[in-house]
Amino acid sequence: MNKIIVALVLLAIGFTAKAQNDNDIKLAALPYYTFGKGVGLTSPDSIFKLNIRFRMQNRATYLESDTDKNGVEAMVRRMRLKFDGYVGDPKFVYVVQLSFAPGDVGVIEDGDNINIIRDAVVFYRPNEHWNIGFGQTKLPGNRQRINSSGALQLTDRSINNASFNIDRDFGLQVYYLNEKPETFSYNIKTAISTGEGRNWTKLPETGLAYTARLELYPFGSFTDNGTFFEGDIAREPTPKLMLSGVYHYNDGARRTRGTLGSELFEQRDLTSLLFDAIVKYNGWAFQTAYMKRMADNPITYNPEDTSEFRYVVAGEGFDAQASYIFPNNYEIIGRYSNQKPNQDVDLVMPETNQYSLGVTKYIWEHSLKLQAELTKTDFTLNSNDTDSWYLRFQVEIGI
Repeated sequence: MNKIIVALVLLAIGFTAKAQNDNDIKLAALPYYTFGKGVGLTSPDSIFKLNIRFRMQNRATYLESDTDKNGVEAMVRRMRLKFDGYVGDPKFVYVVQLSFAPGDVGVIEDGDNINIIRDAVVFYRPNEHWNIGFGQTKLPGNRQRINSSGALQLTDRSINNASFNIDRDFGLQVYYLNEKPETFSYNIKTAISTGEGRNWTKLPETGLAYTARLELYPFGSFTDNGTFFEGDIAREPTPKLMLSGVYHYNDGARRTRGTLGSELFEQRDLTSLLFDAIVKYNGWAFQTAYMKRMADNPITYNPEDTSEFRYVVAGEGFDAQASYIFPNNYEIIGRYSNQKPNQDVDLVMPETNQYSLGVTKYIWEHSLKLQAELTKTDFTLNSNDTDSWYLRFQVEIGI
């Protein structure tokens, strides 16, 4: 009798597995699973969907500098979990992203919040054109900043993105999307946000930040949303071009880089202009960017000790980056960046030139890749020249 029961159970398990593999039946008491961009679960009544993703960047770097100690640095640069899906109706989409690596969370000081939450936002998408978001996420800034750090060709964004760009903030975002595959297209993206950056809970202020971004696609949209990843891994069969511009005004900013940086001793109004261009065709890719941040009286002083000061990172920067991906999925990348401080801060902020050369091996597109990079940086401050360089190896993996 026991043998008969075991045989029947094994037969039932085999039938169920085959049926599920063939998608002939679905068990109403269990969620449905999908594997693609992450791992997905959908409730039996289809009123709830959860997609789970992770990614990490492990890197080792050898550094030499005229001013700092030489040495080897090894770390988990990024370790993130992302959850997205919808509740009740696919028109209501949520995105949650958490970060755990020390470089993501940052140093926790007295009075500061821990920065685990990167994104916590809900979107309403009434149709294919409109996208309305409320919560904390990236502002519609420079193209390289909008792209995930996991979709970069080199191991980090440019020095100008670090200094002059706008980052995550809490607020309301409204997008009008009008991309078409083969004809002239455009997107308009706007945001009204607090201007203080992510996870800010200190005393409230009345000043807000206002952002508007216009994207133009003269020859139609890129293959597989190709503006959201660097390099032409999609091998565009026809030339594609994107041109974009961003205007950002932060009323009464309290941090040295607007939504990032240390607290200023006095609030300042900041204006930022950001421009991008991307070209891709048949494995070749080129992108360039110009960024500028402006502020009146950018240096602020401690009222209790005027020898202590903090300044708005004001100035302008230029980036140019070119690459080619070979049929064997090896890619070579070169980037040049120039950064010039505003004349009001040029005594404390250096002019900088940076040169980078990289080689990337794509194993599974940007989700699994090996990266090697050599970067040299030249600084000029008060007519004094110094330089540094690093050699880095990085592994990126994610789902």
